[in-house]
Amino acid sequence: MPMLCCRSVRPVMLPGVLAVLAVAGAGSLAAQSWPSRPIRVIVPFAGGGPIDSVARPVLDRVGAGLGQPIVFDSRPGASGTIGSEIVARAPRDGYTILFTTGSHTSNAVYLKKLPYDPIVDFQPITQVARAFGQVLVVHPAMPVKSVKELIALAKARKDRLNYASAGIGNATHIAAELFMAGAGIGMVHITYKGGGPALNDVLGGHVEIMFPSVTQALPFIQAGRLRALAVSGARRSPVLPEVPTYQEAGLGAVDFTGWHAMWFPAGTPIELARRVQGEVVKAVAHPDVRAAFAQLGVESVASTPEDFAQFVKRDLDANRAIAKRAGIEPQ
Repeated sequence: MPMLCCRSVRPVMLPGVLAVLAVAGAGSLAAQSWPSRPIRVIVPFAGGGPIDSVARPVLDRVGAGLGQPIVFDSRPGASGTIGSEIVARAPRDGYTILFTTGSHTSNAVYLKKLPYDPIVDFQPITQVARAFGQVLVVHPAMPVKSVKELIALAKARKDRLNYASAGIGNATHIAAELFMAGAGIGMVHITYKGGGPALNDVLGGHVEIMFPSVTQALPFIQAGRLRALAVSGARRSPVLPEVPTYQEAGLGAVDFTGWHAMWFPAGTPIELARRVQGEVVKAVAHPDVRAAFAQLGVESVASTPEDFAQFVKRDLDANRAIAKRAGIEPQ
């Protein structure tokens, strides 16, 4: 019988498969050595606002856990879109992070044009925290002490009251639109580059009304420099238990709350997003951060990148529904 000669068989790799494996391998190697230098976190609003109060205690611990400092870079303007665009166009190497609010999704509904896609151009990292609602505040000189009295005053002044916001599409704007739609009134919208400058003008008596987060307004309410009339959301804020919800104030349910979250530019290795999210989980569990959040009136979330991605899509749909309900046209 003829003898059979055995040969070793080499697997054949197609060029496309080799390219995919090369990219995957490069991503894994990059994740192993990352981070090797400071990480820049872009906050697309003016400094001194509520977002700083939430971000800093968390990111200080995230930086410590990653072994590299976190550098805050405030880039305010255009309802948060200027800073967000910087992140969308940044290198996909894990050294640029966006830390922003729910305006990330609402801007897609309330602004006619965005220089980026809020879903396609970003890699979700985690939803860090959510607020207990936006609080309707007025300057103490205003002759109103309830939602009912404010509505009556707005009608008497023929819709000429002013309210301040951190920009079109920001939670401070949406909460105001929902209030006006429910109350059947109009007010003049004064926009700012962030919650800090907006609130400063309310505190100074230059603008009468604002709908800031509980986080931002709390110390001024406690000091008597602002008068709180109602909070949005399904329940009262634990740090403002004496302030009624809109429903309790007779206006109807306004279940709208703000939130804070983090993104990488799209294309950043998912391993890096998972690693940052893991450090956020540790950070929000720390007693100091938990105490800070309790004082700010926010609750931690620290969702996975996958869960957060699903939340963003749901929030975008919810904002579309709010815009339709309140009759808000993109600007």
